[in-house]
Amino acid sequence: MEKHYEFILKDTEELVYESMCRQIMDVESENYGAFLDDNHILDAKFTIYRTASMIALFCNRDSELYGDERLFERILAGLHFTEKMQLESGLFDYVTCNFSSAPDTAFCIKKLMPFFFYMRDIRGEKRNPGEEEIFRIIDGIIGKAAKGIITGGFHTPNHRWAIASTLMECYKIYGDEEMKKCAEKYLAEGIDCNEDGEYAEKSAGNYNRVNNDAMITLAEATGDASYEEYVIRNLRMMLHYWEPDDSVFTANSTRFDKDRLMYPTDYYTEYMLMAQRHGITEFYEMANSIIDICKRHNLHGPDCLIYFMWYPEWRNIEHFGLYKNPDYSVFYKNSGISRNKTGRYTYTVMNGKSNFLYFHNGTIKLEMKVAGSFCEHRAFKSETMEETADGLHLHQTMHGWYYLPWSEDKIPETNDWWQMDNASRDKKMGPDMDIDVWVKESSDKDGIDVRVKTSGVNGAPWRIEMSLTGASFMENGHLATTLKGNETIIAKDDHVELSNGKDMLIVGPAFGTHRFMEGKEDSELTNSGSSTVYFTDYTGFDHTITIRNMRSQFSK
Repeated sequence: MEKHYEFILKDTEELVYESMCRQIMDVESENYGAFLDDNHILDAKFTIYRTASMIALFCNRDSELYGDERLFERILAGLHFTEKMQLESGLFDYVTCNFSSAPDTAFCIKKLMPFFFYMRDIRGEKRNPGEEEIFRIIDGIIGKAAKGIITGGFHTPNHRWAIASTLMECYKIYGDEEMKKCAEKYLAEGIDCNEDGEYAEKSAGNYNRVNNDAMITLAEATGDASYEEYVIRNLRMMLHYWEPDDSVFTANSTRFDKDRLMYPTDYYTEYMLMAQRHGITEFYEMANSIIDICKRHNLHGPDCLIYFMWYPEWRNIEHFGLYKNPDYSVFYKNSGISRNKTGRYTYTVMNGKSNFLYFHNGTIKLEMKVAGSFCEHRAFKSETMEETADGLHLHQTMHGWYYLPWSEDKIPETNDWWQMDNASRDKKMGPDMDIDVWVKESSDKDGIDVRVKTSGVNGAPWRIEMSLTGASFMENGHLATTLKGNETIIAKDDHVELSNGKDMLIVGPAFGTHRFMEGKEDSELTNSGSSTVYFTDYTGFDHTITIRNMRSQFSK
């Protein structure tokens, strides 16, 4: 992958020049050597990441900064600031969130590990004095950190694997049995990757690849290649998670990346490693596609120059062709998500989510909810999602209920409502409202049909919400208006055309029998920056809404 290498090398140089602009190089400053992030926060992790990119260039003979003395001064300054920020315990603070944090320390060390192994195993006795000094400092930081990580503590599922994999890798380096024993305690819980290839946090934008990195490290550190089976499973699943605009589908995530625009840059090394080790053709193609995406969207390339130095054979691998991303229809039942691609568009259906449907044609994204107010319920969140002969069926039964006065045998001693165990009260149950949604692709493969049926309760003002990004104009037989974001529009009849000069979605038929758009207290807010189109009616109703992608009617 010589062309990948050339691109990543030049892009790393650009990243380092950017980093130089934000490094504190005033020797009188107590923060000498630190890098300021976008919020001007001083944090060890950010400094480690920026310093690491500098080390890669300093050690790379093809770089215009190879062996540069001024760069070496900056590297030492960054490493010394890192040492300064390392607590006596060996741990680092993640100053915007976690203090004396074992998992965040593990993330810091993970960034340094490839440099450690490159210096130790590739350069070895050939290390020049500068490399020797860098290696000595990194070795000290890692060794001290590993002692701290043993003390443990975590918050989220992926933290366990960051800790366990780092400790196993440090055990391999230092031979400390306590590191191995501690890692095994975490690993005894079992890896939370289901048969679909999805990890517990469902974070396609970030934590899937964090978990994959941990599994790769565990395989390398323990010699147990079975850990890579989780990685391969996830990367195969991720082949169905790219959107028509090259971004990653993130709406199913339970973490910060939910609904963020994110690209697959950081998956590059995983696709390369698994392609190389297991001979998986489409993974090589995905590595090619990721570089292509970076160039097409003017994104920073993968910050992984050190991997080409650690695995020099990568430069000699050549595999041509991009991942073709063929049409597909997959239902990951354990993960509660169906991903579908036909030509220029994708559509996604999710179980248990209020934003249960996404339609994306590359420039316009439509997100659908069925919302209203019924007792404590504010939106449809399916309890079941099943495949049908021609699509998917989602269902939820919303149970109505009311508290009853305390029975004589349960009357509490207090009259303070907030001190009462109200969950123990008897309840009057009912009525119940059933909501059923059927989603199927059109026979002409130019969009989807969404049937929404409500029953059991009559007269409740509910609505179909369609949040739109990328559309700049809306028109039907009665109106024509620009869309700039944050509009709320009820379409009363006819089909609506949603366009942006490149693409058009045609949605309808519309219905608008009431204006109750915002709902009761605790209703979900509209998506900031998006335009929201409402179809409204009173329950029970039975409406089928068609979503048609205009360009699919004459271009596949």
